Amino acid sequence: MDIGIMIAATAESGDIAEIAREVENLGYESFFIPEHPVIPVGFKTPLPGGGGGTLPEHYGRWMDPFVALSVAAAVTRRVKLGTGICLLPEREPIITAKTIATLDILSGGRVILGVGAGWLREETEAMGARFETRWKRLRETVEAMRVLWTQSEPSYQGELVKFPALRCDPKPVQKPGPPILLGGRGPKVLERVVRTYDGWVPLAGRPSSFKRDIDALKQVAVERGRNPDTIHVSGFVGPPEDGISLEDLKLYKDAGAHRLVLFSQGDAIKMAAGKTLEIVRRLAPTVERAARIK
Repeated sequence: MDIGIMIAATAESGDIAEIAREVENLGYESFFIPEHPVIPVGFKTPLPGGGGGTLPEHYGRWMDPFVALSVAAAVTRRVKLGTGICLLPEREPIITAKTIATLDILSGGRVILGVGAGWLREETEAMGARFETRWKRLRETVEAMRVLWTQSEPSYQGELVKFPALRCDPKPVQKPGPPILLGGRGPKVLERVVRTYDGWVPLAGRPSSFKRDIDALKQVAVERGRNPDTIHVSGFVGPPEDGISLEDLKLYKDAGAHRLVLFSQGDAIKMAAGKTLEIVRRLAPTVERAARIK
């Protein structure tokens, strides 16, 4: 089972190149950066998960993930480069496909796309998309990008995304393109994963609950005629202060997880304020423990 880490990348987080080098040197398998292009002032949408609360201030200061990951690509050779998650309904599909293909080439085929529809209505609408149709726009964008990545004269005619035959190069190193993992939770998300995506990347929770979720995903896959083994499962996990224990790592692997990406709101606040390297190093024992699992 692979171990990645996600950072809250802001102008105050530290030198992205230095952070990426350290992530690779410490043996992490992947380096993820999240996305919120904007946070509308005074938004009214409830936060995901219920329970009230307020959105951490640093969400409004996040860097563009693809620019930051390009810096990481330039100073690393092995670590995979992921988005966690990219809000595709808020992006123009053709330019986004070209950006991702370019990053995949420059990194030697190391891109992982965690994608989602977004939860913040005011943000979606500020970026020019309709909140009510964001899931359809997400699916059509994914379908369109795959056409752009694989065909010499791609065209796509969806309800929301459409373009005539055109040239769109370069193509990604990974064939037929970088893996696309859907974020989110719930029965509808599982259906969407099975229908369209290469894998699933939710907030994982404890090993026991994650196992129930993965079992449910496998059942949906079987019912829809898809081989469950073709679905890659990653999970964002909030680690304890000293990382995830060997016992829990074994449980996550037995549950069916292929990758865990370390990320917690508490650490993210500290990362956004300049403590990123300290946290990356503090959690590195998780990588060593995972390597001991056969």
